[in-house]
Amino acid sequence: MTSEREPQLYVNRWGDTSDPVPERRGIRQDACACFDQSRPHPRARVGFHTERQDTSAPGWLRLLELIDEAAADGREEFRPLVELSPEERRQIVTLPPSIARLTMVKHLVLYGSNLVRIPPEIGAMTSLEEFTPYTSYRLHWFPYELTRCQKLSRSTVSTRALFGNYKLRPPFPHLQPDLDSVTELALEDLDPRRWGTTAIHRCSVCDRPIEQAGLRQMWISLRVATDVLPLLVNACSSACVAALPSGAQDYIHMPHKGGRVDQPPSDWD
Repeated sequence: MTSEREPQLYVNRWGDTSDPVPERRGIRQDACACFDQSRPHPRARVGFHTERQDTSAPGWLRLLELIDEAAADGREEFRPLVELSPEERRQIVTLPPSIARLTMVKHLVLYGSNLVRIPPEIGAMTSLEEFTPYTSYRLHWFPYELTRCQKLSRSTVSTRALFGNYKLRPPFPHLQPDLDSVTELALEDLDPRRWGTTAIHRCSVCDRPIEQAGLRQMWISLRVATDVLPLLVNACSSACVAALPSGAQDYIHMPHKGGRVDQPPSDWD
């Protein structure tokens, strides 16, 4: 008589990110057609998402409250989306700068979000150890300031959704020419189609106010925690660009402007 092994059980790490209440079920994430996330597809150009955050939306206002609560009670895990309805989740396309107050949070969970960008203030979350934006299929890049989270060692990202990922090698958006002066640039009201974001305040490298210098945007792919991420750098000078590290192995070695830039072969090649 053969003995049967007990079936192995696996923990659903994000089980509580789904809302079990039937009347609250609905579409939580908009479709994304920036590039094919299932297989390589020759494409000469991609762009940034153009959505702007509606700061009057109920989901945004509730998110602000949740951040205030988390900052006040010093919690170590922050899962804001489970507190929102599906429609409210769809209203969130970025995070507020006030996430900089979450200095005690060790695990940030943004599973299945509708985010298209994350603000550089995430770099102020100095206790962050684990970052989970998994299945956020419209989130194609991250701010370079994420590298300031020195304790960050674990991440779970949907790799196929990332610009330049090793599986598919989709292109990067072409960045704007360098500016020696930003006096004629509305830094608080930028066009996300051109700049990737709606506001740029400080240098990603030295933290100097951009308004006091110039602006040089660059792409660089670096290993951050578990994953290699495409990072958008907003540098104030050529010296700050020169101070950037080399790109991750099997990725573009130097900081670059995106567009028609040669990448290593994909895993499909």
